[in-house]
Amino acid sequence: MAFNNKAKKPISPSQSYLCTTLFFVVLFTIPALFLLHVPTTTSICNSFATHVNTWSGDLRTALFAWNRLPFIEGHPPPIPLKIAVFSRKWPIGTTPGGMERHAHTLHTALARRGHQVHVFTSPPPKGNVPMPGNPSSSPYIHFHEGEPGQWRYNKAWEQFLEENQRQPFDVVHSESVALPHWIARQLQNLAVSWHGIALESLQSDIFQDLTRKPKEPISPAFNKSIQGVVPKVLNEIRFFKNYAHHIAISDSCGEMLRDVYQIPIKRVHVILNGVDDDKFGKDIKLGQEFRSKIGIPDNASLVLGVAGRLVKDKGHPLLFEAFSKLITNHSGVYLIVAGSGPWEQRYKDLGSQVLVLGSMNPSKLRAFYNAIDVFVNPTLRPQGLDLTLMEAMMSGKPLIASRFPSIKGSIVVDDEYGHMFAPNVESLLEVLETVVREGSERLAQRGKACQEYAASMFTAPACSIVFFPSQRT
Repeated sequence: MAFNNKAKKPISPSQSYLCTTLFFVVLFTIPALFLLHVPTTTSICNSFATHVNTWSGDLRTALFAWNRLPFIEGHPPPIPLKIAVFSRKWPIGTTPGGMERHAHTLHTALARRGHQVHVFTSPPPKGNVPMPGNPSSSPYIHFHEGEPGQWRYNKAWEQFLEENQRQPFDVVHSESVALPHWIARQLQNLAVSWHGIALESLQSDIFQDLTRKPKEPISPAFNKSIQGVVPKVLNEIRFFKNYAHHIAISDSCGEMLRDVYQIPIKRVHVILNGVDDDKFGKDIKLGQEFRSKIGIPDNASLVLGVAGRLVKDKGHPLLFEAFSKLITNHSGVYLIVAGSGPWEQRYKDLGSQVLVLGSMNPSKLRAFYNAIDVFVNPTLRPQGLDLTLMEAMMSGKPLIASRFPSIKGSIVVDDEYGHMFAPNVESLLEVLETVVREGSERLAQRGKACQEYAASMFTAPACSIVFFPSQRT
């Protein structure tokens, strides 16, 4: 990729250090531009079956998720880069959303690795303005002027240009369309991470409408959404070419970008989301203490958990109905709900076998994951990959998840990792009955396999890499 419009020149052996940056690319999911400066040939070896055992070539042509490439942390040491990040929001509150947590985890880690990270984002809630960071050790946050939480890309762009004049940025990263496509044309060192695209949103609308009761009329909102999304898909296909590089966070999204959106292979890179394994891990004692604290009886036969916003598109109509039927025959099965939203009261109305805890910060989520036997994600959104899936696996918990290409192809890639269901009540209820019959001991075995897979894919454990630099491209 072009690097600040500088002339091409040979790279010295010391500059091969840039390959180490990919360790964090793979670890947390960010634009691959750090490695896109140079790659030509790579050799990999690893004992993990899920990884690419031997591979060579231009990394930009790889069709598999880069998480499969193992690297050793700190070898060779990275060359510090100046990185600009455009993000609509930055997690200042106690319960940030998934994309906010992803951005914070990723860019904080990159800053700690010695990269100079500048985040351009919307103003925080009043009274929550953090102290300015040190770009050499933590992201420097540039809040633009305006209303809290209201993204104004033009103001952020002005701040970027001012900072870029002091010292040009090596890499620019846009979280989705935080940086509009008409501005993106000007940047040759830009990568955009797609947490969802319009074509997948169309699929989501369809699955949500399929939850409608037989005699329930189609809502005007659904009709309006369907009519508007097709032009949006066409629009995206036309303007996506303005972005230099595209980071897809699931294998299926990568295929759509290449095959439907017609983006050249060398400009589409699949890098799955990742989580901080220092914050999420197996802790049996913590889980037992949390169960006792929230009132789960010692004789409970099985504890299920769900986390996230309690809204329709997250699949709560399915889980609510399926679980209400399940507990008519299983008095020892409990459901812990970590989240808030329109379906909160409905879950509470199901009685004592459902514990609704409201929104939880990451530190409390660690205890939540360790308290359950199996994690349920009934999402009706094919786009993106919920961090909750990876956090649960990292905590040693198996999954019950919607059978969408993104989840099937990137997360539940082995039957041992859990169960998948078609996004309807009957299929979900059948799976719930299956896990009740399996019991907590069998689910714990599955959870062990999940933890091993998560550790190999979402934190990129590695053996070695041999990297041969050529020229900046």
